[in-house]
Amino acid sequence: MRYLPKSPADRQEMLAEIGVASIDDLFSTIPAEYQFKRDLAIPRQHGESEIIDKFREYANQNATGYASFLGAGVYRHYRPVLIDTVVSRGEFLTSYTPYQPEISQGTLQAMFEFQTMICELTGMEIANASMYDGSTGAAEAIMMAVRVTGRDGAVIARTVHPEYREVVATYALHQEIPTTEVGYGENGRVDLAALDAAITDNTACVLIQSPNFFGTIEDVAAIADIAHKKGALLIVSIAEAVSLGIVRPPAEADIVSLEAQSFGVAPSYGGPFCGVIACKEKFLRQMPGRIVGETKDMDGKRGFVLTLSTREQHIRREKATSNICTNQALVAMMTTVFLTVYGREGMKDLAVQNLAKASYLKKVLTGSQAAKSLFDGAPQFHEFVLQTSSADAEKLNELLLEKKIIGGLPLAKWYPELGSNATLWCATELTTRAQMDEAAKVVHSTWSVYEDRGLITL
Repeated sequence: MRYLPKSPADRQEMLAEIGVASIDDLFSTIPAEYQFKRDLAIPRQHGESEIIDKFREYANQNATGYASFLGAGVYRHYRPVLIDTVVSRGEFLTSYTPYQPEISQGTLQAMFEFQTMICELTGMEIANASMYDGSTGAAEAIMMAVRVTGRDGAVIARTVHPEYREVVATYALHQEIPTTEVGYGENGRVDLAALDAAITDNTACVLIQSPNFFGTIEDVAAIADIAHKKGALLIVSIAEAVSLGIVRPPAEADIVSLEAQSFGVAPSYGGPFCGVIACKEKFLRQMPGRIVGETKDMDGKRGFVLTLSTREQHIRREKATSNICTNQALVAMMTTVFLTVYGREGMKDLAVQNLAKASYLKKVLTGSQAAKSLFDGAPQFHEFVLQTSSADAEKLNELLLEKKIIGGLPLAKWYPELGSNATLWCATELTTRAQMDEAAKVVHSTWSVYEDRGLITL
């Protein structure tokens, strides 16, 4: 009865009610040659204890205890235990769209606090209640800029996350928004001369990422000047939100698209995450997604409501400001708890830790002729590009895996000009000195191994 809600007597009663004697009679209209007469070819049923044992067996096949130096848009940061304690409460975990503010003040206030914290972090004046993730946020920001300016072109830096650019391309194709990509210079930053040449009178916006995909911090002020002189808006995408603890917020931007995964959201095999759009107040009515506003009730008490944008608006395509009629409220709640726990000074300390860890990692990895770092001519946060002088990226990662180390992300797929031996490395506060030293030992050992075999590539 636990899994089958109808007993044999219940079924017989139902059959009698419709005038048939058995299940076979119920399906008698189906030709005999099409009737399934044998048992299903599936394993026998298992008891609950057997199923639990089977799942434990599968769990033991997982690779655990590995050091990881992957970043590239998904970051491993410590999650305070308070996060799951709060978001697991029934009033948050099971809450639906807060259309009725009379019974949804807790959810609405949490969303309002989230918006407020995002504004403080990004230097923007308003923020929405969240988007699906950083990639869709970037695409929605471009569509927003098209509506604001009345133009229909977008210039995108190649230093923007490659997968973000793929999502943007999908949106742009079906929205009929022409896009142009601009390259980067020797310092890993956007090529300003190429950017200036790419912006036309039909360019609605420029999309950059800072820190960019190489971990380098872009010159946001200079890029903003170039875009604004030609009447285009500047969109800054931020994939690593922890950087805002120490990096100056992109206040010169018109729109900021942020991925908040680093704020208390586990990597979780790639999602769900939490995107957000923040912008200047004058663009408020073109901002996608939901917005929670503060108001007063009839007794003058502080209260919160969904404002300006409704679900029905997004259903009417011709008047929609977004194709998103929901948000990531529960995941945004994780972000809100995270930011509350850390606070202003805690965020700064966290960012400093990440910066210091990456600095040490770069130092030990480049301590011999086996490897060098690229794009050192500009400030970086906690990621950097490493170019090995012996094994290519795939071979190096195979050697690292033997030591239970997940190495950097190979970049040849998206940036073939960097060669097959370029990888993107990341260190966070969870990366230990021992892990970094062990990774460096493997990298340096490849030089002698490959030199003996005549396989040096640089």
